[in-house]
Amino acid sequence: MDVTGSTNSDLGGDPAAVEGDWLVARRQEAGRGRQGREWQSLDGNFFGSTLVELKPGDPETATLSLVAGLALVDAIDLAAPQAGPMLKWPNDLMLDGAKLAGILLERSGDRVVAGFGVNLAVAPAIEGRETIALAEHVQMAPQAFAPLLAGAFSRMLAAWRQTAPSALSMAWLQRGHPVGTPLTVHDGEGRAIAGRFAGLEEDGAMRLDTGEAIEVIRAGDVMLAPVPDA
Repeated sequence: MDVTGSTNSDLGGDPAAVEGDWLVARRQEAGRGRQGREWQSLDGNFFGSTLVELKPGDPETATLSLVAGLALVDAIDLAAPQAGPMLKWPNDLMLDGAKLAGILLERSGDRVVAGFGVNLAVAPAIEGRETIALAEHVQMAPQAFAPLLAGAFSRMLAAWRQTAPSALSMAWLQRGHPVGTPLTVHDGEGRAIAGRFAGLEEDGAMRLDTGEAIEVIRAGDVMLAPVPDA
């Protein structure tokens, strides 16, 4: 597709869409990130969504965020084997300390749409955050990246249904920010909780060591930053 409003909205709103379908657009006019933020649509970057149909016996739906993250990092590894991207909880992919990509999962009934925005060619300006494009490591067109991501997602989705949830969490930890990383979580209710990354729950929630207790964080924006002095 050349231009669309949002690949997530279009695919999720298509009653004929089935699991495994992808919708990829050259440009989005109403792309969005988490919490309704605008996702900038810049030429040469990747914008695509795929559909998962939830089945009886599937693992917890929340763990699809781990599936999406691991699929994305695998696709980047294939495109740029020496780049070394790092997953940042809950839905970002970092490269050289800057944001390379984001993921948005949206559920409606027994369908989940997973949307991906990847800075292949151009790094958008995001206030307060460093960004990067994969072009600093390798030139990759969206139409060449799409099959890499589709294949990686298909493999990870099969693994999601066939392996224990703990195995998925362990795989994420291999590619995510290390345990002990200082960070701050903004929970959307005005709170900023500082601590150190203490791993993942089996459902993909983050464990945060505040120094006084282990808090389980299920939603929020994470900034990888030093813990403020007491």
